[in-house]
Amino acid sequence: MPAIVSPIDGQPAFEFAQLDAEGALAKLAAAEEAQRAWRTTSLAERKALLLRMLDRYGARLDAHAEAITRMMGKPVGQAAGEFKGGFTQRVRHLCEIAEQSLRDLEVGGDAGIRKFIRRDPVGVVLNIAAWNYPLLVPSNVVAAAILAGDAVILKHAEQTALVADQLAQAFAEAGAPEGLFTALHVDHPTAAKVIDSGRLGFVAFTGSVRGGREVYRQVAQHNFIGVGLELGGKDPALVLEGAPAAKVAAHLVDGAFYNAGQSCCAVERIYVHRSLYAEFVEAYVAEVHRYKVGDPLDPETNLGPVVNAAAAARIREQAAEALGKGARKLSDDARFTVPDTSTCYLAPQVFDRVDHSMAIMSEESFGPIIGIMPFDSDDEAVAMANDSRFGLSASVWTEDGERGAAIAERLEAGTVFQNRCDYLDPGLAWTGIKDSGHGASLSELGFHAVTRPKSYHLRALIP
Repeated sequence: MPAIVSPIDGQPAFEFAQLDAEGALAKLAAAEEAQRAWRTTSLAERKALLLRMLDRYGARLDAHAEAITRMMGKPVGQAAGEFKGGFTQRVRHLCEIAEQSLRDLEVGGDAGIRKFIRRDPVGVVLNIAAWNYPLLVPSNVVAAAILAGDAVILKHAEQTALVADQLAQAFAEAGAPEGLFTALHVDHPTAAKVIDSGRLGFVAFTGSVRGGREVYRQVAQHNFIGVGLELGGKDPALVLEGAPAAKVAAHLVDGAFYNAGQSCCAVERIYVHRSLYAEFVEAYVAEVHRYKVGDPLDPETNLGPVVNAAAAARIREQAAEALGKGARKLSDDARFTVPDTSTCYLAPQVFDRVDHSMAIMSEESFGPIIGIMPFDSDDEAVAMANDSRFGLSASVWTEDGERGAAIAERLEAGTVFQNRCDYLDPGLAWTGIKDSGHGASLSELGFHAVTRPKSYHLRALIP
């Protein structure tokens, strides 16, 4: 049985059984059968199921949150907050907009003819989810698919595999038909066989750029179906002159270090107008020094370990490379009591005197590390922000809304925030460009991925 090694202490915390190809395909067959019946249910029934699922998951929230913390190291308060905040908000919002999003599109017609486009469910949706936000990541696809009349198979990352079981339990207790929502524990070769079966309607993947390419290639071998990819990010923040330095610094510290920086849309590089630079950097470092690094099961901890030793090593390598190329470390490790129970704990690190030749400013860090650079003009700031192979989100910080909107138009990103960061509004499409992904989830557009258009040309009488 595969073991989930906790970053808290480097010890196995849980085990789970994996299916072989025969078992996985049997799960797929059950999902197909469930979906054939589910597609005939009313939208009201589908909404009610999702809302009951929220209630059932919430009834076990304390135990579920503690298990998530043990699996991937997120402070337990943040693990509970992931359900109370974003997960619940997204599911409820998608329920609210489902009727409008799935409505027939009437296109008019001649006398005696009705023409419209209807969004049909695609069938069975395979959702391959990442570990960093183990509830939020699958919620985007799961809720839309269930509302659209699809069945869902959730293959969670091995690090958080048991979250799929948590959700499956909540669906079952809410009265979901057997096979409508399935937790699938399989290795990569077996997942490939499920994809190759030709019996899926859509595949959603959240993870690394390399993983996204592998999934995209695998799907294309034997399928003509949609693929949604939410991949990496190196999200920039631009702080314009005149912005309140201390307030902006507080937001950008949280945007960089929440969940130990392990967010696809975490702020990973900051550009500050030179007139504000010294004041901003001082405020930023002071805010970072308020963090408490420690055991994530301690409610006082707000910065736990990163997910595994390899992730910690990558972050240390980026820091060492930056220092070797002339960067200056502004944060003080001595201000933090870093546990030694595993190698996954890191003090938050802030650097300046950085440039784009350094990995800290060009490659995804996915950890508690940040680089800050000054700029002198809007053109320079935009050029530096766009100098990346990623394009997930970006943020502009200014009290000049017109100027901020003008800069936002020039930024190459799927989402641009003004005076906000590291947030997903379920009313907006969540999408990335460049190596940050393909397709969209959430919003009305998120329903398009898990449905297919079907045109109706209905003539009343035979001429």
